Amino acid sequence: MFVILAKDFFVEKRGDKMIRDRGNKKWVSLMLPEHVKMLREYDASYNKIPKPSLDEQKYEQFNEIVSEAMEMNNILEFSYYFQGDIRQYIGNIHYFDVLKQDLRIIDQRAEKHFLKLENIIGISDYNE
Repeated sequence: MFVILAKDFFVEKRGDKMIRDRGNKKWVSLMLPEHVKMLREYDASYNKIPKPSLDEQKYEQFNEIVSEAMEMNNILEFSYYFQGDIRQYIGNIHYFDVLKQDLRIIDQRAEKHFLKLENIIGISDYNE
């Protein structure tokens, strides 16, 4: 038994008969591009979590922690909600922009990050 690749067909010889087959191409036509797109979107949204809501007491606690960290140059750990996922950032506060309502932090690799205040869900002191 041998297989010869000729154009888009696989030619396979079994005994006296020649079998002409398209291989995997025959299965491709069963999935429309719209179906593939919908399946990818569903897979991406499956593990997303809703944004947690915070109360005023939590924001007051954030304010105290940030004020102290800016004064003492402490390292903080931020929990940040971004598109259905919670990311962790560790670094010093570089600047607090009141007009844009965001914190600019510099992490341990000297990279700047802009964190919107409305998406910050947790701030705590980072102890190495």
